[in-house]
Amino acid sequence: MIPFTSRPTTSISGEISVPGDKSASHRALLLSALAVGRSRVRGLLEGDDVLATAGALRALGAEIVREADHWRIDGVGIGGLEEPENVLDLGNSGTGARLLMGLLASHPLTAVVTGDASLRSRPMARISTPLDQMGGRFFSRAGGRLPMTVIGAEAVMGIDYTTPVASAQVKSAVLLAGLNAPGTTIVREASATRDHTEHMLRHFGADVEIEASADGGRVIRLHGQPELTPADVQVPGDISSAAFPLVAALIAGEGEVVVRDVGLNPLRTGLLDTLVEMGADIEITNARTRQFEPVGDLVARAGSLQGVTVPAARVPSMIDEYPILAVAAAFAKGTTVMRGARELRVKESDRIAAMARGLSALGVAVEEVEDGLIVTGAGGRPPPVRLNAPIATDHDHRIAMSFLVFGIGARAPIEIDDCRMIDTSFPGFAAMMNGLGCDMAEADRGGAAV
Repeated sequence: MIPFTSRPTTSISGEISVPGDKSASHRALLLSALAVGRSRVRGLLEGDDVLATAGALRALGAEIVREADHWRIDGVGIGGLEEPENVLDLGNSGTGARLLMGLLASHPLTAVVTGDASLRSRPMARISTPLDQMGGRFFSRAGGRLPMTVIGAEAVMGIDYTTPVASAQVKSAVLLAGLNAPGTTIVREASATRDHTEHMLRHFGADVEIEASADGGRVIRLHGQPELTPADVQVPGDISSAAFPLVAALIAGEGEVVVRDVGLNPLRTGLLDTLVEMGADIEITNARTRQFEPVGDLVARAGSLQGVTVPAARVPSMIDEYPILAVAAAFAKGTTVMRGARELRVKESDRIAAMARGLSALGVAVEEVEDGLIVTGAGGRPPPVRLNAPIATDHDHRIAMSFLVFGIGARAPIEIDDCRMIDTSFPGFAAMMNGLGCDMAEADRGGAAV
């Protein structure tokens, strides 16, 4: 472990660009590998999670090379993946593992998928259940957990599937498997989830129909066995990564932070909506559409925040941002209620428990409920609390970054137990934040985490 410390800062300012969108980066690699010919991807997130997906696709026969200003992918075509010689290790990448299972289940091959301790603890049955209906076979540890052996179908079958939980990963795995199935594969979701897969499928030449349902959900129809054409992809900045410097700017006390070229897909902007409702001074400038995604620059200025009740319907559009929202809530005046987010229990960690435990150790009034958190903020910088041990991150990159941001607005330094996993989604996080005026560095000591 590498303990890390964040010290209080009274002002931060500057202009930055955050790493490429993690969701879009995974999908760009996967679909480039299924196209017939050469694709180029610019702005790819070069974090551990995405690089693990690239490694797995190389093992399946695609040629993926980092060149001067882009990644070059020579695809093998739908149905052209090769059986890997070794186990496919996806590290900490839940997105990579789950989406890759859709490809593996739709090819006549056998593969073993595994990952690190965190990924091996995460549920995979929600993915294997629909893929089993399409002809794949799965053998795993108890509870549908990795390591998992996937025996792909000799003849894939399209299905009409209603997702039991709001999950873009489940939807995407089924659609990716449906590429190699005759006829039409249909996915029905009660709540619309991030739609990068649908947009990118169209970008590579697939025939995808999207229909809004009367209850606010969506029906996606994919016509199988297309020949995907190679395409160039420009990955926008990740709004989930932009969330950290944005909230840091809001709680620092003074200053203005500009984050350039951030993806503003409306199914990903729930945090922005919530922060604005809390009174945050956030402005979108230079809004435009690039390829198939809206992008823009985000400007955040320091100011006071007010507690709010976050609508449960907003959960799918901000599921990864709840840890940093909990930090913002700790500095707000009044109570912020975050319910309907039970999915946080099965992320890289139990994020509800991890945030509740850490905030409580820092003297924040927080109530942990089954499906979320209720945080009563200090209306500014919380009173100083002397920690006798670092905050436990539970090997979760978003928990780690959230408490480092907390340290910016605190009255005393905040130490976390480990910073290594931050590179899974935000390489160079501390250096970028320090460039804005923050004070983050490796801690002088370690200790048992709280």
